[in-house]
Amino acid sequence: MQPAVPLPELAGVSWRSLESGESLARRGRIWTAWTLLQAIPFVGVAALLMVLEPLSAPVAFLSLVHAWVIPELYAFRGSNVVRPKPTRAAGPEEVAQGLLGDLLDHEPRELQRQTGLALEPGAFGIWLVGEGGAVLVAPGGRRVHCFCVGVSDGDLPPSDRIAHLLLALRQDEIGFATVANSSFSGAAWRLRRRMAPESRPALTAAVAAARRLRD
Repeated sequence: MQPAVPLPELAGVSWRSLESGESLARRGRIWTAWTLLQAIPFVGVAALLMVLEPLSAPVAFLSLVHAWVIPELYAFRGSNVVRPKPTRAAGPEEVAQGLLGDLLDHEPRELQRQTGLALEPGAFGIWLVGEGGAVLVAPGGRRVHCFCVGVSDGDLPPSDRIAHLLLALRQDEIGFATVANSSFSGAAWRLRRRMAPESRPALTAAVAAARRLRD
């Protein structure tokens, strides 16, 4: 159901269909199929080399490495949407941090201060909002969707950027997911490996919350 006040940014992507739980699930299946189509040939080459010539094991191993690296590269691209940016002036950020804290409950507030990511439950699952994008953990906690989306004013401190995205998400979750650009969809564990260590507890908390949505 569309909110009473949709995001104005939707007008700029009028060719896109509005996102839904079904469309996100379909996107996840497409991501998985596309990744398998790229990785399986390398596995096949490795198996064929071992059958034809066992001495070619080093080459077969390199082929398997390629098969492993392909999904890892996609996960790395997805992790970039919530990767911490370089530290900026402390003064404006301290003020912005206080304002962002007013938007969050106690536990999400502490989590955001520790990890730089704001946890927000939504109709599609559990969101983690950063200054340059967001991660959606689907119900059940197994799959994540990474979205690249930002604020046009590049001079805003990080917490202000997070607050703007958080308010946009709360205003219109469907519009937020529609406007944002998908950068990865896959297993939560794979994304976690590629996230900055200080951000991983936020994903752990979001996965736990997403699992409870299926209970």
